[in-house]
Amino acid sequence: MENKEVISKVNDFLIDEFEIEEDQLIPTASLKETLEIDSLDYVDLVVIIERNFGFKVKGEDFATIKSLQDFYDYIISRANSN
Repeated sequence: MENKEVISKVNDFLIDEFEIEEDQLIPTASLKETLEIDSLDYVDLVVIIERNFGFKVKGEDFATIKSLQDFYDYIISRANSN
């Protein structure tokens, strides 16, 4: 899967499912502070990632994900290793 395709899919579900404004979706945005994704949202994120990208996510994987770019990189890495 191409990086642009992953980023587009991620942005689409962040906008649709989490009602995040498109102009907030910049790579340096913090998932918690800027995008206001809380612990309950992470559960939804796991389900959406598994459904859209076809790999299982472990809770501890999110420990190192701080920014939107980290999130993109994580999904790109995992999607391309399957």
